[in-house]
Amino acid sequence: MNNNAKQGFTAIILFAGWALAWASDAFCADNGPSRPNFVFFLVDDLGWADLGCFGSEFYETPNIDALAASGMRFTQGYAACPVCSPTRASILTGRHPVRVDITDWIPGMRANKANEPRFEHVDDRDNLALEEVTIAEHLRQQAGYQTFFLGKWHLGGEGHWPTDQGFDVNIGGCDRGSPPGGYYAPWNNPNLQAKRQDEYLTERLTDEAVDLLQDADSDRPFLLYFSYYNVHTPIQPDRRSIDHFTQVAAGKFSSETPTIPEHDAVSRGRQDNPDYASMVHAVDTSVGRVLRAIDAAGQRDNTVVIFFSDNGGLCTLPRRRSAIGGPTCNLPLRSGKGWLYEGGIREPMLVRVPGVTEAGSECPHPVFSTDFFPTMLELASLPPVPHLHTDGESLVPLLRGAQPDEPRTLYWHYPHYHGSSWTPGAAIRRGDWKLIEFYESDETELYNLADDLTESKNVAEQYPQVRDRLKAELTRWQREMGAKMPVEASAARR
Repeated sequence: MNNNAKQGFTAIILFAGWALAWASDAFCADNGPSRPNFVFFLVDDLGWADLGCFGSEFYETPNIDALAASGMRFTQGYAACPVCSPTRASILTGRHPVRVDITDWIPGMRANKANEPRFEHVDDRDNLALEEVTIAEHLRQQAGYQTFFLGKWHLGGEGHWPTDQGFDVNIGGCDRGSPPGGYYAPWNNPNLQAKRQDEYLTERLTDEAVDLLQDADSDRPFLLYFSYYNVHTPIQPDRRSIDHFTQVAAGKFSSETPTIPEHDAVSRGRQDNPDYASMVHAVDTSVGRVLRAIDAAGQRDNTVVIFFSDNGGLCTLPRRRSAIGGPTCNLPLRSGKGWLYEGGIREPMLVRVPGVTEAGSECPHPVFSTDFFPTMLELASLPPVPHLHTDGESLVPLLRGAQPDEPRTLYWHYPHYHGSSWTPGAAIRRGDWKLIEFYESDETELYNLADDLTESKNVAEQYPQVRDRLKAELTRWQREMGAKMPVEASAARR
């Protein structure tokens, strides 16, 4: 769809929205509904247990914890993929990574980099297609939103940057998944120039975010999409807090970091890395500054705040790369980034909607990263557009405290090799049951998450009917979606 076609279509939708008088009662003034602002915090590689409000006893996140206390905490918020680019695409489009043909981080790891791979590399897109309509594009064209992007993009290079996908402003978004020059200036980022030597990236992006909020047109709503590079590698501590966490770690831990075996890899068994703790704290400091800027502008009661991570914390690494695993620990969840165990796909998720969410409330129901698009539309009193956000469901009923009518089925398709030692596979969850297929070993694992959150008891043999039913449903979904499946490498290459 070209830009003219997009504009024509969205104009039709806008008219339909006015005609339908689709309005939430969350942001109503005396003269009618007003559209809320949106602040979306997306943290890179932040684990489910990396926040105080999700159980961390080492990392310090007072500002994010305060956000949780003022809104709703989702205990089963899922990313659509255990790596970054696919989940990011799913958030922006409301469409499953399979549907947008981005199923691995861009550009991904070639199969020949794996240890004796059984399968050929599965090709997917190296950018988000311009034909895809993002939530920023939709809000801007339908309702005149100001749209600001800051931080990590990782959905394509020049010609496919945030400003090509509905954002008015792009500060720091480029093709790279980690800071090209590290976290201290100069960053070698084409869309962010340093103002002083050794600026810490997160601090500088926060300065820019606060400036955008202060300079925003008060007569128009805004979307501030703050996508942190933290806490992605390279693990480079924030100098403002590293001494503090080094001292805390020295006083708290007297034994070596425990480890957990994971197939032919190893997972970190304790949160005790002061460098990583300082990077988490930098995000927390940033969130606090942005929220205080919102309060200072008198916009708190008209601003929806969303907090999420793109995949699980980096916990699991091949033994040849690390003796203790990644920089964080996701316990009680199993494994981490790159894996379809809970530690790789279950994310810390917070939502605050003034007048809708009850302070300190909790939602225990599984939700998916595709759900943000239709949720934001409903909160903005705009009609749903199902053929755009095809795979998302509005969370507004859950935000109001409603119970879902029936268990939801969630699907993950990750047919790639990953540097954490993951091999191609897929997963499905229905109710409390979760099935994982490992194509490399032809193994199937089945877990009941209600009884076994740690995924330590594979009950595939005890419940063959459940296993077979879920496996058949996963296969049916893959065929219906046209999912690209791994192909056996030739005998000569093996």
